[in-house]
Amino acid sequence: MRLVIAECAVDYEGRLNAHLPRATRLIMVKADGCVAIHSDGGAYKPLNWMNAPNMLEENADVWVVSNAKGERLTITLFEVLSDNDHPLGDDPGLQKDGVEAHLQELLSERPWVIEEGLALIRREYPTDIGPVDLLCTDANGATVAVEIKRRGEIDGVEQLARYVERLSLDSRLAPVRGIFVAQLIAPQARTLAEARGVETVEIDYDGLREVESNHLTLF
Repeated sequence: MRLVIAECAVDYEGRLNAHLPRATRLIMVKADGCVAIHSDGGAYKPLNWMNAPNMLEENADVWVVSNAKGERLTITLFEVLSDNDHPLGDDPGLQKDGVEAHLQELLSERPWVIEEGLALIRREYPTDIGPVDLLCTDANGATVAVEIKRRGEIDGVEQLARYVERLSLDSRLAPVRGIFVAQLIAPQARTLAEARGVETVEIDYDGLREVESNHLTLF
């Protein structure tokens, strides 16, 4: 990962135009090509960013990040205070808590609980930005990406939307739709899911555990 602290201005051109005036900021360039600009506030969310895949062109005082969609992020550098590379190596990925991991396991064995006709292709299907919990096919043979959380929040919806975008680039899978599954889904997450074209399903975890228990007892 490359971390650059610089006095800079940032302009984004794409689905809309945005401008960050001159100020000192952190520019983060990840190994996968993602570029994000952070301030010293605003919690974890960057002020602006460009997801991979993209192309970064560096000149003496201007960086231009562009992608195939026609989006363009221009970073004008006035003074570079620090520029360091930190190789992080392979990441083992997010470890789910016990409930979330068990819920994923139960649903991988009974995907039709999520939607009638759903059949599992693979758990933890890899993408270039991380694995999606379940990759399935629906009753019509279309590909479905399923992300499972204990509690459904906005960040989980965004995560699934990115997975769907990446998976849809694979002609063998496209078109791909997403289903966001949780025990409880926040109203804001439902609203965002609808805007992102993602379906939402609430699951009774205790009911699934009871079915599992009865299955183990009877057979």
